[in-house]
Amino acid sequence: MSQPIPINPSVFRWARETAGMSLDDVARKLDRKSITTKTVAAWERGEGSPTYAQLEELAYLIFKRPLALFFFPEPPVEETPRQAFRSLPKSEIELMSPRMYLLLRQAKAMQINLDELYGGVNPTEKQIVRDLKFTPKDSTIELATSVRGYLGISLSDQLKWKTGEEAFASWRIALESCGLFVFKEAFRHAPVSGFCLYDTHFPLIYVNNSKPYTRQIFTLFHELAHLLSGTGGIDKPIETYINALQGDNKRIEVLCNHFAAFFLVPEDDFDHRIQRIPITEDSVTQLADTYNVSREVILRRLLDKSEVTQQIYEQMAERWINEAKRRTGKGGDYYYTKGAYLGDRYLELAFDRWYQRKISVDQLADYLGVKTTYIKGMEALLSAKWAAA
Repeated sequence: MSQPIPINPSVFRWARETAGMSLDDVARKLDRKSITTKTVAAWERGEGSPTYAQLEELAYLIFKRPLALFFFPEPPVEETPRQAFRSLPKSEIELMSPRMYLLLRQAKAMQINLDELYGGVNPTEKQIVRDLKFTPKDSTIELATSVRGYLGISLSDQLKWKTGEEAFASWRIALESCGLFVFKEAFRHAPVSGFCLYDTHFPLIYVNNSKPYTRQIFTLFHELAHLLSGTGGIDKPIETYINALQGDNKRIEVLCNHFAAFFLVPEDDFDHRIQRIPITEDSVTQLADTYNVSREVILRRLLDKSEVTQQIYEQMAERWINEAKRRTGKGGDYYYTKGAYLGDRYLELAFDRWYQRKISVDQLADYLGVKTTYIKGMEALLSAKWAAA
């Protein structure tokens, strides 16, 4: 029988807490009759410890941490979700799923990757987070106008895009050409559309690929407003948490939503269009298709103009969210999906460093988050993109 391995109990507890898991969660994931919640609690008190096989499972499969970490004399210092998302109420932080904790760590790792690959300097000449600033007292319409001018994409350009997928790709390119980095992931059951991490050199946005493209587009600009205000943030379809915010934190969150809506659906053009049509669910859908935004964005704009009541807005928005939850997506090509998550810019950067022999194949695999056996497939994907360009 395997013998227990002496570990640092304080590091063990830190690993559990930073994974967003309870004692019950850990015991349940280990799925052993001999391992109960009391057993896990005892390990954290230093009264016993897991076997090596159990520690491997805990480290690699449950906590997603290096095994050696559990023998450190002290827990490492990491930015907590509370520090990353200062504008969120404590109650929302406590509700974050283990998946969100993992994605936050992954996003921080991507910032480190970018710092290493670029040598600590963001090479983009135009950097929107550096050049534009957003405060709770600023006019949302003026900010939307400034950002659209900075990105160089007119409303007529936007209206030419035929699908939500094309629109998202175009907005992503525009933002990444202005010093931002956009990544995608499957957030699974986490009730979050996306989040952003502020940084003076490598600000980034993570988008939930499980959401429709129109929702992903809203997330891009909700998070952009957070970054322009110098804060990290989270975009959630259900916004009741905003009521728990106070002061500037509440004003920033409200303005982030208003900014995204005003930016994607400009005031004058929207006013002109709604004057000519009755406000029905069909007309809301038609307007959403015109601007390549979600129906919730159109409904929000109508609510701002008192064209619909708060009750109608909440009822319809909740129904649409529930409808989206019931839809099931189909699995796709692994390489295509991974490429979409990382984005062309990041893929080209990582492979460029490899071609220049500045990093090894193992380092390339680590930067891409894949096994070395998948490198050829990722390279073929990138070559296909270059050939199609």
